[in-house]
Amino acid sequence: MTLEQESSSGSFDAGNKSRPTRIGFFLRKTKLDELPQLWNVLIGDMSIVGPRPEVRKWVEAYPERWAEVLRVKPGITDPASIYYRNEEELLAKTYEPEAYYRDHILPHKLDLYEEYVRTRSLLGDIYLILKTIISILFPKWYSCHQDSA
Repeated sequence: MTLEQESSSGSFDAGNKSRPTRIGFFLRKTKLDELPQLWNVLIGDMSIVGPRPEVRKWVEAYPERWAEVLRVKPGITDPASIYYRNEEELLAKTYEPEAYYRDHILPHKLDLYEEYVRTRSLLGDIYLILKTIISILFPKWYSCHQDSA
């Protein structure tokens, strides 16, 4: 990624296609940029399956809901990761990406995270791992189910 002053201060950078380099774009598109997180799994900070980590700003937007979600280790994949596989593209189509994320996408992700926490099981995790692999190999099957905002 190329560095921009605003992005280093933690600003919301949804759908900005000018920042990734060609290699970075390829890594993001194929989700290979997620591989370093396997180290976090190996040292016990993360699981393969579990709610994705979120930046503090968005955790503070819905603290009661996150309290429930944060009872389990974060993971590399979960139902929201599959559903919102093309989140950047969805946000790039919106007039106000940050507001749309806060008011629409994040509450839905929290619904999916809370459901996962309530119903998680070994079989369910295996299913999500397989579904994630399929979504990477056949991305058209699992793009965001929303056209635009």
